[in-house]
Amino acid sequence: MPLSIVAVVGRPNVGKSTLFNKLIGQRLSIVEDTPGVTRDRIYSRCEWRGKEFMVVDTGGIEPESSDVILAQMRRQSQLAIEKADVIIFVTDIRCGVTPDDYAVAEMLQKSGKPVILCVNKVDSLGEPPMELYEFYNLGLGDPYPVSSVHGHGTGDMLDEVYKYLPDSNETEYDKEYIKVAVIGKPNAGKSSLINKIAGEERVIVSDIAGTTRDSTDTVIENEYGRFVFIDTAGIRKKSKVTEKVEHYSVLRAYMAVDRADVCVIMLDAAEGFTEQDSKVAGYAHEQGKACVVAVNKWDLIEKDDKTMQEFRTKLENDFSFMSYVPFVFISAKTGQRINKLYELIKYTNDQNSMRISTGMLNDVLAYATTRVQPPSDKGRRLKIYYMTQPSTKPPTFVTFVNRADLFHFSYRRYIENQIRATFGLEGTPVRFVVRERGKDDK
Repeated sequence: MPLSIVAVVGRPNVGKSTLFNKLIGQRLSIVEDTPGVTRDRIYSRCEWRGKEFMVVDTGGIEPESSDVILAQMRRQSQLAIEKADVIIFVTDIRCGVTPDDYAVAEMLQKSGKPVILCVNKVDSLGEPPMELYEFYNLGLGDPYPVSSVHGHGTGDMLDEVYKYLPDSNETEYDKEYIKVAVIGKPNAGKSSLINKIAGEERVIVSDIAGTTRDSTDTVIENEYGRFVFIDTAGIRKKSKVTEKVEHYSVLRAYMAVDRADVCVIMLDAAEGFTEQDSKVAGYAHEQGKACVVAVNKWDLIEKDDKTMQEFRTKLENDFSFMSYVPFVFISAKTGQRINKLYELIKYTNDQNSMRISTGMLNDVLAYATTRVQPPSDKGRRLKIYYMTQPSTKPPTFVTFVNRADLFHFSYRRYIENQIRATFGLEGTPVRFVVRERGKDDK
């Protein structure tokens, strides 16, 4: 079901994170010329020749180190190797082949996985340097000279990776199916919800946090529509993630969010909103997913006629960074308001997929700018020429203006609120792209 995984491994300070950033096209990994900066695995999607896969950056492997942090990094790298479909082994041409390189190469050979030998820091173009041939001694086949800083050689290396990528094993569902990732902290009741929906014991349910180790799919068809529920491992603070297999579970949870159309963010009613919930929700928001907040274990809360409204008011404050998200109070154990959850999932998915005509958008824009004049600075006033929506999931609006720097965040939020007031867009983030036109460009 998930995408293939390509792990980038090697000893510290050979340029793994720089290569990772080059492959994914953005700076996610911290790059510092100090061994041991990347202490956990970082992952992101990458595409090559039409095939998508996950690239996992790892901490450096020092096989003989007794340092506690380096030992943890080694365990993380070993776990990435175990779970990867293809491994990119990064070495440094400036250092040549080191004893640690031999030790890592031996570890990789024992894994039985396809290994692509990347010799980094070959920054000059033309014939590869003679030093490259030393790396044949590692017994991993042809070395690929690469400059992770400039990107030289990465295409040839990815072509070799491509050969070993299995055919996409992500299950394809018809467009009629809404893919729903159930995410949240451990022990919030995610597995119990899936079991209640499925009417059978599909996943292990336990009071022990971290029981679910992977993502599992449950296909449901009912009067509300067709759904694929993805149960995920709970996402907890990195400082709390100590067991090796749990790191991989967190990776699977994030990948489940990437697969999903709608994310159900599960909260424990007894615990309320926590900082970690904001991180889980924040990831779904950043990925542009439709979201519903499900407050579980509501049957265990002592209530009066004001309890739900007070709880809702507090949640609206907690989720101020996602003011569009709807709330539903459920009990996975008793099935309370599960039907309402179905309705919200379908509704927010429709909102996330909504397309608004350019004419209607500009009618709203004209009304909004007449009601509240655009901001000005030093005699220059913001002019918004027109707005259009090029894409959905999430709804994305391109705005053409005379000066992008005058389109302040506060006014952008005002325009967003006007669009939401007119068209709804409940349960979905929206994106604004600002395009600047020259003053003579009509």
